[in-house]
Amino acid sequence: MSRLQIHSVHSPAPGPLAPCEPLLSSDDGAVIAAELAARGLSFERWPTNNELAEDADQEAILSAYASEIVRIQGQSRYPSVDAIRLGPDHPDRQALRLKFLAEHTHAEDEVRFFVEGQGLFCLHIGEEVLQVLCTRGDLIAVPAGTRHWFDMGAAPRFTALRFFENPEGWVAQFTGDSIASRFPLLDPLSCASAAGDATGPAAGLPPRPAAPAAR
Repeated sequence: MSRLQIHSVHSPAPGPLAPCEPLLSSDDGAVIAAELAARGLSFERWPTNNELAEDADQEAILSAYASEIVRIQGQSRYPSVDAIRLGPDHPDRQALRLKFLAEHTHAEDEVRFFVEGQGLFCLHIGEEVLQVLCTRGDLIAVPAGTRHWFDMGAAPRFTALRFFENPEGWVAQFTGDSIASRFPLLDPLSCASAAGDATGPAAGLPPRPAAPAAR
């Protein structure tokens, strides 16, 4: 289930292994969309009726969601699209996960439509950190320059369509800020959300990488 948590950057003793009391927590799609819109981001929930085969490649994924692609591209300035699919047996899953766990920005918008599984976007906007657990059917658009990080979990399982104005502008620019290490990762939030408790702790999380230097 999709979920939004909003934290103050000054929350007392936040951490990946300890409860972190949010200022707001909701799994109501309308609330999530309104809170993100108030901060310049877009969030929508779309139906996803297409079941993908286990061996579906990028061409098959794009074909299955051709109508949704036309809809998004018809409303926006994103002429390029690709699909990413990661499962828990992917040989590079740990390296791919760690790559985006530190706070970074992109030179262009980050637009994702989740058609399977889930992923956690964490957005550092002013004095707040917004954690958005995106699940199947969620479309999120993060404006260029927004400080954020992303977690796919220890055993990733998600498929998403990625939309670009210019794919070269999607290279991560790391801020060097260690803020991401102070907030929960996907796995505890996902388990807590499933249990109806947005702030429960979890164990067995990997060590966070040091924040890369800004560049």
